[in-house]
Amino acid sequence: MPRRPNILLVTSDQQHYSTLGAVNPKIKTPALDRLCAEGTRFDRAYCPNPTCTPTRASIITGMMPSEHGAWSLGTKLFEDVPTIGGHLQAAGYFTSLIGKAHFQPLATRFGMESIECQPLLRDLDYWRTMHGPWYGFQHVETARMHADESHAGQHYAIWMEDKGLTNWRDYFQPWPPVEGDSAKEYYVREDRTWKLPEELHYSVWTAERTMAQIDRAADDEQPFFLWASFHDPHPPYVVPEPWAGMYDPAEMDVGELTEGEHDANPVHFRKTQEEDRAWWEQRKDGETIHGGHPQRRPREEIAKDMACYYGMTSFMDQQIGRILDRLDERGLAEDTLVVFSTDHGHFLGQHGLTAKAIHHYEDLLRLPFLVRWPGHTPAGRASDAIQNLVDLAPTFLTAAGMDVPGVMTGVNQLDAWRGGRPARRWSITENHHGTRCFHMRTYVNERYKITVYRDGEDGELFDLAEDPAEVRNLWREPEAKDLKAELLHEFLQATLQGEPMRMPRIAGA
Repeated sequence: MPRRPNILLVTSDQQHYSTLGAVNPKIKTPALDRLCAEGTRFDRAYCPNPTCTPTRASIITGMMPSEHGAWSLGTKLFEDVPTIGGHLQAAGYFTSLIGKAHFQPLATRFGMESIECQPLLRDLDYWRTMHGPWYGFQHVETARMHADESHAGQHYAIWMEDKGLTNWRDYFQPWPPVEGDSAKEYYVREDRTWKLPEELHYSVWTAERTMAQIDRAADDEQPFFLWASFHDPHPPYVVPEPWAGMYDPAEMDVGELTEGEHDANPVHFRKTQEEDRAWWEQRKDGETIHGGHPQRRPREEIAKDMACYYGMTSFMDQQIGRILDRLDERGLAEDTLVVFSTDHGHFLGQHGLTAKAIHHYEDLLRLPFLVRWPGHTPAGRASDAIQNLVDLAPTFLTAAGMDVPGVMTGVNQLDAWRGGRPARRWSITENHHGTRCFHMRTYVNERYKITVYRDGEDGELFDLAEDPAEVRNLWREPEAKDLKAELLHEFLQATLQGEPMRMPRIAGA
């Protein structure tokens, strides 16, 4: 039997597809550039959902959010759903998750228990004894916050205390939140320089603990599936020096709103450019709408955010480099399939938008996606073969020489990763944001992208070849009528093609 590869999945959080030094000279990412040089960069990778929980659940289940059940932020992936970690563990792999999980909500309600919520997040006695098994991972070390959010705690806080930082709470937002505290404004950090010591940042923790799992598996001579799940560059925009001052805001190519581009878009696009919070509140229906607020910000402030965002990315890249070096030191690089990606993209002024998550532009849906497997993946190649993160689980199983369960609806991308034929002609992204608002899906093929909403007559249709900036919505244009009909037909067929089949038909009746 051929040697089964080790599998190392490295992810960031909310990273724009352009933030790779290999494609963007404005940013320095030597470790990721190394993966580009030693492996294949896929330039048409997409997320199954533009928010954290649904996509992260899709990564480990090989199912779309509408199938695995964690369909939105604030929902839970139930522990009885089969995962890639469970399948690989049963085949003799050591499985571990280090870093951000976000499989569960920040509250426990309706009998749905979450361990990723306060006050349990800061109950360090609980987390000292909780290392798995969890979602198919034998060993887990996790942390829930982004930057200096109040959700800090869990294994990361224990690590900080072990390193001597017993007052770590002083570096994070208070819990419970202080009423009227200006820090409650999510993105507002007047000083984007974080006073937290650089060596105690969570990116260092993620790298250090991932390397420990590599050593553990190597010492036991056991194949491994490790997920190094970094938290950055998800805002708030704050990072220690020297990374906070690494980039000059004056040199940032900030995204911009093209005059009139939202005129043909659904009304919620235009409302992001108006100071009309009451309109958004009327549509929340008790749900939080990520990206549902007025978003106009001064260009100079976005430039500062972007410079910090780049610094957060470069800091993370440095720590990814440490992990890659550890594979080399242990003599494991040749036998390890490494995949780098992120859970979804990010807006930094493009289309007048900030962050995420109800505007399905390429900035939000497209991802950086790198694959390195020496002797299997072409080196130094860029590919346009369409990828979706839901494909990771079935492809990892195939690489390990295992059968793919019929319940997984992602496709096996191994041939495409090896430089062969593309496995997909299309990709679908789901987004179900509430009980009655912003429930939509997007279909993208080699050239076109179309978005359909559950209710109403609005939609988006873009020609990515002629209009890569997506400033001309063709949805209502008479000359695009036949194209829209053709794409809607393709969309429906793709939905049928993506249906799960848990078992084959074994009898006539």
